[in-house]
Amino acid sequence: MRIRVIATGGTIDKVYFDAASAYEVGEPQVGPVFRESNVTFEFVVESVLQKDSLAMTDEDRALIRRRVEAAPERLILITHGTDTMTQTAAWLEGLPDKVVVFTGSMQPARFRDSDAVFNLGCAVGALQVLPPGVYIAMNGRVSPAGAVRKNREQRRFEPKA
Repeated sequence: MRIRVIATGGTIDKVYFDAASAYEVGEPQVGPVFRESNVTFEFVVESVLQKDSLAMTDEDRALIRRRVEAAPERLILITHGTDTMTQTAAWLEGLPDKVVVFTGSMQPARFRDSDAVFNLGCAVGALQVLPPGVYIAMNGRVSPAGAVRKNREQRRFEPKA
């Protein structure tokens, strides 16, 4: 099994800079997380963007779609900021023969109390058993991308009402 990870930025890749007293999107953290977790599958990490998802444009989403279409792998994991994850996922609907799972985190992966490792593990498990389509794996649940929304107050994804 080989998974292509398309890293787009978001909280999962954020790092703290003391001089700026702010968080900025840094290098993709999924590779280090997978290596530390001693995974036994092949993976390649492709950094496509390093943006907070609130700064993403339709041009960025079109680029992500092109990168997914061009990927030789069938299994695609996309790390993405949670604020606009569902919007980007909608741009990927209708891709034949690809299983695409989006995930991210509410806390940077480098933080001890981050949900990143759990969400990445959930997404990898989902990739192995789902039929082609576009999904979101967050907070221990995997759902079709169009069926969930982010609840900012509860800091989780939930079914659309």
